[in-house]
Amino acid sequence: MGSGPILIGYDGTPASEHALREAAGLLAGRRALVVVVWKAGLSFELIELPASSIGLPPAPLDIRTALEADRAIYEGAQRAAQQAAALARSLGLEAEALTVAEEPEVPVAETLLSLARERDARAIVVGAHAHSGLLGSTSRAVVRLARCPVLVVREPTS
Repeated sequence: MGSGPILIGYDGTPASEHALREAAGLLAGRRALVVVVWKAGLSFELIELPASSIGLPPAPLDIRTALEADRAIYEGAQRAAQQAAALARSLGLEAEALTVAEEPEVPVAETLLSLARERDARAIVVGAHAHSGLLGSTSRAVVRLARCPVLVVREPTS
């Protein structure tokens, strides 16, 4: 087990907020790193999508629009990370926020696992959505490949 912080994957969904709250209840007083992963360059892919999805050749990219969209996505991810870290602190964790940019084709689980290794994480916390009886791709990959303990918290059912 590592000597670093508890790494909490957060994406702003009710499942990730529930996981954060449960982790705080179990691990109060511990150092935590609340991580939001955002996909850098995703807006460039989205600009091309409408034309190609209906069989037309891709339209020329409006680079300024794509850059503005990427900046807005990044700023939203930063706000989400800061708000989640503030919530974690209010619940008793010594939390700080981290926003990590990754390429669109890199799975979030891979980013979380890499960060856990870099930070020598004591454990990884991820949420799982209640709409499925199975773990999602991110939580499944983290459980399968993590070198540290993993806490998967299921979203409560209504």
